[in-house]
Amino acid sequence: MREGHGLRAELLPPAELRGRISWQLAEAGRRAQRMVVDRLSEAGLTKNHHGALAVLIEAEGITQADLGRRLGIDRSDVVAMINALEEEGLVRRTPDRTDRRRNIVVATPRAHEVLGRASAVVDEVNEMLLEGLSDDERATLLALLTRITGMPCR
Repeated sequence: MREGHGLRAELLPPAELRGRISWQLAEAGRRAQRMVVDRLSEAGLTKNHHGALAVLIEAEGITQADLGRRLGIDRSDVVAMINALEEEGLVRRTPDRTDRRRNIVVATPRAHEVLGRASAVVDEVNEMLLEGLSDDERATLLALLTRITGMPCR
């Protein structure tokens, strides 16, 4: 159905939408999400597991509640996700030394290898998404998006 990088005219959304930055950003996000989810799934991973491992390795341990907040995931979904990661030997729970009612979730050594695989998959998706952009254009796009979101990339 695709002609080059675009769609056939009869399949295009209306110009009213296509001419809006917010619509184009949302469409780019949907396309990127679909590609990431599909490619991670092929590698036996999920987008949430990739995000959780990234947070846990960067934070070197974090409470379940804080993990959910950092990822924007509901509390009950965080418990199920941690259970799945624990079954895979990627995380372990330890009692919080300051509050025994809470658990600290820590990535295991194996999580580093799995995060590396997931990151490589996402890097491949980014390459596919940005294949038509030069290095300078990619840097500009990233700089503009970080200004829009208010989140530094590093």
